[in-house]
Amino acid sequence: MNKKTKQSVSNTVTVRPVMSYREMSKFIDIPWRIYADDPMWVPPLRLERRYHFSKYNPFFKHGEWQAWVAYRNGQPVGRISAQIDTLHRERYGENTGHFGLFECIDDSDVCTALILHAEAWLAVRQTRYVTGPFNLSINQECGVLVDGFDTPPVVMMPHSPHWYQRLLEEQDYLPAKDLLAFWIKIDYKQPVTIQKLLKRYRKQIHVRPLQRKKFAEEMEILRSIFNDAWSDNWGFVPFTEAEFAELGNSLRLLLPDNFIQIAEINGEPAAFMAVLPNLNEIFAELNGSLFPLGWLKLYNKVKNLKMRTGRIPLMGVRKQFRNTPLGMALACIVIDTPRQFALTRGMQEVEMSWILEDNISMRGILDSIGGKQYKRYRIYGKTL
Repeated sequence: MNKKTKQSVSNTVTVRPVMSYREMSKFIDIPWRIYADDPMWVPPLRLERRYHFSKYNPFFKHGEWQAWVAYRNGQPVGRISAQIDTLHRERYGENTGHFGLFECIDDSDVCTALILHAEAWLAVRQTRYVTGPFNLSINQECGVLVDGFDTPPVVMMPHSPHWYQRLLEEQDYLPAKDLLAFWIKIDYKQPVTIQKLLKRYRKQIHVRPLQRKKFAEEMEILRSIFNDAWSDNWGFVPFTEAEFAELGNSLRLLLPDNFIQIAEINGEPAAFMAVLPNLNEIFAELNGSLFPLGWLKLYNKVKNLKMRTGRIPLMGVRKQFRNTPLGMALACIVIDTPRQFALTRGMQEVEMSWILEDNISMRGILDSIGGKQYKRYRIYGKTL
């Protein structure tokens, strides 16, 4: 065997489907390899990831998927998933599919092998247009980071090495939509224009906190507003009742009631917003494990809300108020009310994410209160 042949054998990339508990462990652990030298990366909780990829994830009531791990010389060097979301197909066509959970060393051959496996699986299921990455749907983590690598991600937002953009574009994936994240210091002074707007409409708007005693009913109210408010947005897929209930259960122990505010017009819920403490401040110290004492650290910080940063992951104003002064007032008041409570609990800054790049009205509101765009995520698409 000549030297050239030895080199080609040693560099062979093997891609294997994830079919067992042990293989899923390797799939979950790959980010620890990819981000070993990246101080901005925040390790997820392995226990949470195991649950997310299990049959208990309500996404799988309307979606199917397959995951793969790429190996070189017996070592994991990348991963990918492919998924079909029936709710997405109902809205956008029976020929749509997605890839996600993409992680890869800076190597075009590894990326090619992963993409080919995902595309082949999707093609068998009549997919002609692929978008991603979605982990696993647009209502979860999505996109690859293309700007803002010098700061860590906040809770429930992804992080990426700088080479993912290049690797995906080498595979003929084109930008489909950019998602923006804004950073806001919450002790801002309201602009005069917003003060006047709120003064004009405040008597029509009643704002109240989440009623924990009616938690299931309140979650349905929030889901109804969110699905209505976002229904015309790019890539929208409605939250199912099970998915939103699961999201609510995960937030229930983490949020004081006042961190979720609902605005009503004539007694009817019209808008809402939720502020989530940035749990990544804690996760960064746990390296993916709650044992032996990580659970205690997490409990104490959450109980005492000792996090200086947060994220606004959920917000919505019903469509009937869109592009009206009252709708603008609703948006401003549901932003302002939980801000006041967050300040009393020591929170100083929040990320507002994500915002579609063409959501001009929301970007205008954020600009007016001093919000700074500091991260950009990109969703890619490709016709097979």
